[in-house]
Amino acid sequence: MSLFRISRVKLCGVAAAVPSATQDNLQCDLLRAGEADVFVKTVGIRYRRVAPPGVTAGDLCYQAALRLLNELAWNPEDIAVLVMITQTPDYLIPNTASVIQQRLGIGKNCMAMDVNLGCSGYVYGLAIAAALLQNIPSGKALLLVGDVSTHVISSQDKSTWPLFSDAGSATALAYYPDADIFFNLQNDGTEFDDIIVTHGGFRNRIHYDSFVRREREKGIIRSDAEMKMDGMKIFQFALREVAPNVHTLLRFTNTAVDSIDYFIFHQANKLMLESVRKKLSVPGHKVPYSLYDYGNTSSASIPVTLVTQLGHTLSSNVHKIIVSGFGVGLSWGSALLKTEQIVCPEMIIVPV
Repeated sequence: MSLFRISRVKLCGVAAAVPSATQDNLQCDLLRAGEADVFVKTVGIRYRRVAPPGVTAGDLCYQAALRLLNELAWNPEDIAVLVMITQTPDYLIPNTASVIQQRLGIGKNCMAMDVNLGCSGYVYGLAIAAALLQNIPSGKALLLVGDVSTHVISSQDKSTWPLFSDAGSATALAYYPDADIFFNLQNDGTEFDDIIVTHGGFRNRIHYDSFVRREREKGIIRSDAEMKMDGMKIFQFALREVAPNVHTLLRFTNTAVDSIDYFIFHQANKLMLESVRKKLSVPGHKVPYSLYDYGNTSSASIPVTLVTQLGHTLSSNVHKIIVSGFGVGLSWGSALLKTEQIVCPEMIIVPV
């Protein structure tokens, strides 16, 4: 595992954006009436945000970044690092970070890149952006994290459609001599196909037949250009790996569980996360959820939770938090950081 510290970087603000279109799982055709009630109660997801065709992760992240820059009164020309974490880029070529750099008016003295990661992406993205920024005195960075997952799942797939939602986010980081962020990042490529879209890359080029939906098993009808997920394996993976990863980070930093103000997990499944919380012996009030209203927003779920559940809290005083993401790859990781009066505007609703 990769345990490390990145110094001289602090978190300054977080913003998130979702499309206005909402779907209610209690009205989902894939779930029978009684089944829908059980799903909402156990998985924890009732409402999902769905971006229409043509609205991209880049659009949602751009709106979040624009608001955050305005709230912070930052000059776009001061951004030295721009990192975009997404599995649903605006284009195959070029990278979405370059597109957003142009839209925001960020100048040429900025490095910009995309990273293809999903539900662990926020934590990995923090590590990448902070590592690049730590040696740029007076520098500033934007970490953009988001996905339009509903664009790559089948509306006839019971194993994915009621879970996923669309969102984008922006996190502002700045060079600061007396700040530290600690990380524990892990990956297991032996299970890479537990979450996968098999067609559309360069191993299996896209063609007409890629879009033909076929019944894979009862209640699961999807094409090869849409996401396949083995939900039971992902559930077992999370129960096996997430709590030990966080425990190891706490030991590495000589930090007691009780001293952490909040644990913000990737919003995958309430039953799963409650099991992780109990393994860590964390009281319920320290583990906020955004699942009910926003669903599983993939890489954006941690910033969505920060904004919607802790925005007012984090805007005052100092807080010690753990953020933990896990998913496609399979990849997982956690980070320990302090926040001090960060800028956290209310959720941005993008009309569609």
